[in-house]
Amino acid sequence: MNEEFQRRRFAAFRSSGRLLSGSRPASLRERMTALAADADQVYDLDQRPDVYGDGAVRALEEKVAALLGRQDAAFFPTGTMAQQVALRYWADRTGSRVVAMHPLAHPELHERRAVTRLTGLHTVWPTTAPRLPNPDELRCCEEQFGTLMLELPLRDAGFVLPSWQDLSEAVEAARGLGARVHLDGARLWESTGHLGRTLPEISALADSVYVSCYKSLGGLSGALLAGDEQFVREARVWRHRYGGRLFQQWPAALAALAGLERELPRLPGYVRHAKTIAAALAEVPGARVDPLPPHTHQFRLWLPHTADALTEATLRLAEEQGIALFSFWDEPGAPGLAMTEVTVGSAALEWTADDVAKAMGELLAML
Repeated sequence: MNEEFQRRRFAAFRSSGRLLSGSRPASLRERMTALAADADQVYDLDQRPDVYGDGAVRALEEKVAALLGRQDAAFFPTGTMAQQVALRYWADRTGSRVVAMHPLAHPELHERRAVTRLTGLHTVWPTTAPRLPNPDELRCCEEQFGTLMLELPLRDAGFVLPSWQDLSEAVEAARGLGARVHLDGARLWESTGHLGRTLPEISALADSVYVSCYKSLGGLSGALLAGDEQFVREARVWRHRYGGRLFQQWPAALAALAGLERELPRLPGYVRHAKTIAAALAEVPGARVDPLPPHTHQFRLWLPHTADALTEATLRLAEEQGIALFSFWDEPGAPGLAMTEVTVGSAALEWTADDVAKAMGELLAML
């Protein structure tokens, strides 16, 4: 996306009266003002700024460890760095450089193969189906692996989650093979409803867990690794080696603390309302929603039009009628079949099924 398009979309969505997917864009000034107001509710701003991971950063680590029911947690500037550290830690412990993960997992699609290029690890795919692997697939995997990484939910398959029984059985199968289990829980926060378990119960299945500070929480950036004390202690060593021991990180830490306070309690409501939004979108002529009903507050919408045409129509609808629907369109499969990811947040709670149907009618009329 070029700079001109980014400016146009930012202006259109920021000034729209109604927003269906995601959160309303904000200027730097607005973000700074909101951070100061939100952070004042969750941390003593008269304290000194953090220095190399103490202060607000340490407060965030302790809070996330408690939320996940783990002994400790370490803050990282990026999830890419955090997951590399976790996977190489377990490779050292198991003596195996092979990691089993899905071909649609984040390290395989969105990190320029950093895990294999930087850590010397090798990935193997127990399944290519758009879901997490089942026990039989793990036991029959073509290569023996020392670590199993499970992405919950699997974003590039449509934010899909297994059942609690299927997840438990997959973990048990991996344990039976002598493997360690790492959860890519970038969006774990909103997975409790579908799995029917609490965050500590889900976290307890794995040896280590990664969670994001900005996905679903509205933070600025950053991630955390959680596990036992030995795991986190060594994770901090590798964080330093990777260049992730930053002098000060208080803006990201404060934004994450504010997100945990504000957004985490709201996520179950977003997940419930996503079912209403998804059902309404599924009624649009030619539309396909995946999965239906959604497993979290995020899902995929497909329409039989080009991404360029839908992008322009979406922008025009926002500019001309003040109705902002979707942030982007792409054609990841067949040409002429476009997809967008829908995120139901606070702005979408006011939308009824009739509102969705009417807005989509306006969108399609612009094509």
